[in-house]
Amino acid sequence: MPNETLAKHLFHWETQPMKWAMRLRVALYLAQALEYCSSKGRALYHDLNAYRILFDKDGNPRLSSFGLMKNSRDGKSYSTNLAFTPPEYMRTGRVTPESVVYSFGTMLLDLLSGKHIPPSHALDLIRSKNFLLLMDSALEGHFSNDEGTELVRLASRCLQSEARERPNAKSLVISLMSLQKEAEVPSYVLLGIQHETAPSTKPLSLTPLGEACSRLDLTAIHEILEGMGYKDDEGIANELSFQMWTSQMQETLNSKKHGDTAFRAKDFSTAIDCYTQFIDGGTMVSPTVYARRCLSYLMNDMPQEALGDAMQAQVVSPDWPTALYLQAACLFSLGMENDARETLKDGTNLEAKKNKN
Repeated sequence: MPNETLAKHLFHWETQPMKWAMRLRVALYLAQALEYCSSKGRALYHDLNAYRILFDKDGNPRLSSFGLMKNSRDGKSYSTNLAFTPPEYMRTGRVTPESVVYSFGTMLLDLLSGKHIPPSHALDLIRSKNFLLLMDSALEGHFSNDEGTELVRLASRCLQSEARERPNAKSLVISLMSLQKEAEVPSYVLLGIQHETAPSTKPLSLTPLGEACSRLDLTAIHEILEGMGYKDDEGIANELSFQMWTSQMQETLNSKKHGDTAFRAKDFSTAIDCYTQFIDGGTMVSPTVYARRCLSYLMNDMPQEALGDAMQAQVVSPDWPTALYLQAACLFSLGMENDARETLKDGTNLEAKKNKN
């Protein structure tokens, strides 16, 4: 995410304030991100603020910082300034999906004003129909009263003291869709940042494994990995003292052997279990075992776990193109095509470099 935070562009801009159309786009993208989280059973995004929104290479806003969400499903974690805390959190000490919508309302205030205004102060201005005092003076003449009124109305609905009176993420998306302006203009133009266009590249000359990974042909990948055996593990540091050749060590090696048998027989669930026992034994490291478990995970429709193993194979053996090819296959499986193609290119370049040496 190379283009800074929302806080930087909104509160600490240097060359130009954020345009009205871009503020509306940020609000929509953020609402869509929250709706996506909710649809995946992760509705409790903790401590939503302008520092958690980052801009990608195309200038599009992205929601970040999911650690608290992953580690706390019961809503007991909140670290924001108490002036911006949902009122029910003050009473119960818990974050609810409605609390997240309240925090979204504070984000709308940030976008409207270009400042971090406490909700109580903003609501006083709204109730007294002085909402224009809320608006960022840098936006003067760049939005219609109707647009400003609608966004203020949406913010005030999100900031209702009664949680049940707030809209849900889906209705926020619907409301914000109708407000979008200059939809055909790329985000990097609205944001006023440089945009590097990718140079035209000739088609990659892929190895059989690279080709199989680019097609996500798991059967072909299996055949290639099986044919490679463990020759690429040569030179991996596995210094074992005499004392380590114990029954536990033998058990670890047996689990690898059983994993290889299952892998050959295409019993990928058993292969995962056996290779996991070998890895958890901790006495030896093998990039090939990580590669084989990676493919076994892919065969079992577990691409996220597979990606973790492909990355671990690269940690163990940084100059091993197979690890990058498998990462590309995992990324294709996760629908991350641009990242997959970049990783495929990295693997091809690494292999060419190795062959040249």
